[in-house]
Amino acid sequence: MAGAGKGVGTIRLIPMTESEFEAYLEIAIPEYAADKAAAGDWSADEALERSSKDYHGLLPQGVDTENNYLFRVQIEESGEKIGMIWMKHEAPRKHGFIFDISLDASQRGKGYGKQTMLALEEKARELGLETIGLHVFAKNAVAMKLYAGLGYEVTSQNMTKRIG
Repeated sequence: MAGAGKGVGTIRLIPMTESEFEAYLEIAIPEYAADKAAAGDWSADEALERSSKDYHGLLPQGVDTENNYLFRVQIEESGEKIGMIWMKHEAPRKHGFIFDISLDASQRGKGYGKQTMLALEEKARELGLETIGLHVFAKNAVAMKLYAGLGYEVTSQNMTKRIG
């Protein structure tokens, strides 16, 4: 659990249920496909199939996939679910990688993103992890600012120039 920030409550991370996981995939797979196509990594024709393959390959046992931690983000005081976060422990290293974080649009700008990240850091420490990594698309300036403010540093960078 993370302390209250600008928002109206305290964030708590609750392990995702199987039904929450299925609902998550229905949204996450097309969103990831759209992001990859927009970034120029995949063609629009292949993006949905490749996204589905990636998700099912990374999480073959769903919420029970070893070393993967999928949480719903919930406001403790009201019990309102406002998003989700997924981290994988990249064993045997003491490193976690955040594959996805998503907060409801109506809850953004209230400090819940920062609280969610801090709550995940607590979970990572409980798992004995020493570092956490993530990927953020360059077009997501708000997220990049949040992560930099929390101490995340750029460790590599891809660049593309459209020439035609």
